[in-house]
Formats: sequence, C-alpha cells, structure tokens
Amino acid sequence: MSPNDTQPIPQSGEPWRTPGQSGPAGWSSASPAGSAAEPPPLGDAGAAFRSEQTGTYGAGPVPAPARGTSRPRRSLVTLALVAVTSGLIGGGAGAATYSLVHDDSTATTGTSSTNSLDTASTTSTTPARAYSDVEQVAAALLPSVVSIQVVTGQGAGTGTGVILSADGLILTNNHVVESAAQGGQLTVHFNDGSTASASIVGHDPVTDLALIKAKGVSGLKPAQLGSSGDLKVGEQVVAIGSPLGLQGTVTTGIVSALQRPVSTSGSGGQGTVIDAIQTDAAINPGNSGGPLVDMSGRVVGINSAIATLGSSSGESGSIGLGFSIPIDQAKRIAQELENGGTAVHAQLGVSVGDSSKPSGAVVGQVTTGSAAEAAGLRDGDVITAIGDRRLDGADSLVAAIRSEAPGDKVKISFVRGGETKTVTVTLGSDQAGT
Repeated sequence: MSPNDTQPIPQSGEPWRTPGQSGPAGWSSASPAGSAAEPPPLGDAGAAFRSEQTGTYGAGPVPAPARGTSRPRRSLVTLALVAVTSGLIGGGAGAATYSLVHDDSTATTGTSSTNSLDTASTTSTTPARAYSDVEQVAAALLPSVVSIQVVTGQGAGTGTGVILSADGLILTNNHVVESAAQGGQLTVHFNDGSTASASIVGHDPVTDLALIKAKGVSGLKPAQLGSSGDLKVGEQVVAIGSPLGLQGTVTTGIVSALQRPVSTSGSGGQGTVIDAIQTDAAINPGNSGGPLVDMSGRVVGINSAIATLGSSSGESGSIGLGFSIPIDQAKRIAQELENGGTAVHAQLGVSVGDSSKPSGAVVGQVTTGSAAEAAGLRDGDVITAIGDRRLDGADSLVAAIRSEAPGDKVKISFVRGGETKTVTVTLGSDQAGT
C-alpha cells in the first residue's frame, strides 16, 4: 500500500503514534506506519487492559466477559495520530517540540493584573464581540500567541503557546516543553519581535498540558478564554500557529466532532488520551500548543495532534483531521499548575479493555478503595455510558472520566450478566491519599 492510499481510521482502544526523533523534514512519527504496538485482543492469555490514567496498556488478568459480549478483534493501525512537531534537530530529544506564531504588528498592551485564569470563561450566552470574518479574529489573537524555542543537549525546536497573563504566563502542550524540564533552555518570541527567557511553572503528561512563565515582561495581551462546552458541530473556528516554521499562519475550518477520544503515545512510553475537539482547520507540524478560536475571538481549544496517513518516510501533514484539548479542561489543569505545579485528575479506579457486544469498556480489574469499588462495579462489567454519553471502547471511558474533575458525580450505565444497570459514582482523584 502506498503512503497516498486511503486507509481506515483506527478503532477505539488502538494506540496512535506521536513523533519521536527528527527525520528528513525535521520531524517524524515514532515508528514506521503499521508498526505501532497494539494490545492483544481481549481474551488472549496475558491480555492487556488500558490504564485509566496513563492511557497505556499493562498486562493483567482477563475476567470472564459479561454475557453477550464478544472478544474485540485486532485492527491494523493505518493512520498515525501525531503531536504536530516542527524543527527538532539531532537525535530524539526527550519530547516533541513545536513552532509558533510571529506577527509584524505591535503587541496590544494589557493591564498588569490581567490573568485569563482568574476571569470567568465567556460562553455563547455571554455578550461578546462577534467578528465578521477570519481576518478580524486573526488580528485580535495574534498578539496573544507566542513562539517557544526549546534547546536541550539533544537538539532544538520550536512550539506554540497562548498568553494567559500580562506578566508572561503562557499555556502550551506538555510535549512542547517536556524536553526542557530536565535542564534545557526556553525562549519565548513575541509577535512584536521581542524575546524573553522562560521557565516551566508546571507540566502534566496525563493531559499533555504545560504552563510556562516568560521572565521580566509586562503589558502583554492575554487571550480571552471561551467555553468548549458551548461548541456545536459545524461551528466555524480558527487555528493559529507556525506550521513548518511559517510564522503567523492562520487557518480556518469547522468543528468536525466533539468528545472524540484520541489516544496518543508520548516520549518515554507515557501515553495520554484526549477528549478532543476534532476540526478540519488545517493543523500541521508547528501548530501544537496554539489556540483553536471561535468567531468571537475566544480560545476554545489547545491544538495538540493530527491524524495523518502512515508513511514509511515518517513524513506527515494535515489531511483535515486535527485535534484540540477542550479549553474547559485545559483551564482547570492550568489553574492547578499555576497554584501548585501539579495537576490532579479524576479517577474511577478500573483497568479496562474494549467490548463490542455490548459496545463499551469491559472492566478488567477494580482497584481496592476506589470510586468504582464503592459504587459496586465488578470485574467483567461492561460500562456502556457515562451520563448520556455512549461509550464505544476503553478510550471513550478514559476520555469521559478525564474530562471530569475529582469529586464530580457521574451516572454510569453498565451491563452485568446481560442486565443493564445504572449507578451514581463520586469520582476519586489520583492525588496521594484521596
């Protein structure tokens, strides 16, 4: 099959690949198309169940399936989901890196006390200026988007970030800056041509988000945060970034889908599952960490990954399947990173695999003392829905739980012995002692 052949999208529960080291174009997928490791099918000896928190697979005992369930079949992974990288030089730096927006205009001055994390997110019902075209949205947002240069002993690269405060707080992806966490240099390039060194405030591999702080700056223009919960499929959106180093690139499209569970693998084997906004706005290597924006100029997502047709050369680009972290989740994580440098995540307390009949996530193991145990869930139960959200596999469950906060109450529907049951669960936390 040639790299240009149309190939099916991987099913829920299959790993998508993220880039590792640089290739001829400065970025590549971690492995050749079709070679990404897949978990064994449910029911095989030593079958693996997806970890609820990391999104990775680990061997564990296989419970007897609930009546009516079938063993999910293996499917060939022929699309790779890649974190959109740019400019990585040398051998694989410990994380992917990215490029960002520059612009020739002068940055708009804001008040020194302005911090988007302290401001209530605007919604579709909140009075706000609605721009008449993409040009106006771009003009409003470009001063709030920065380029992040990452230099480590293994190489260098660039990435995108969104300004959150007038004094230099910036939100980006974890995989943009992760390689600098062990002793690297971060430099922020603003759209007026000025630069500043930066440090990592906190980073979270589980959600692929990070917060950095530019040093010695003031009067920056923070981006206005919207609410991803108000997005509608078909709504027009704008993406901003520097694909392949082309600074200040603005693309537009629509929201193609919501609550799309997207599984990626990161550096060092760290995996994550994004409860993503899918868009056909062109997102290419260099866009990660940049904003997805609605037509009122409000950030509704953080661009993180693209699906690309597999290629043995490792090259990839937009095929109209881009994925963004919803801003409602990103804002909560950013607030936790700002306040303590560590993020906490909702936890059900199960390992799960895929089930096709009924469609959902089959429980492989229930953690002692977990929210799942308190709610009476058992090994072999097939979780079919979280609230009104139907599940089609393990990744759907992980994404749904991850979109909640610790302490939230959710209604879980599951099948046990052919009978559908519902239970309300108070979600736990992955923080020690909770």
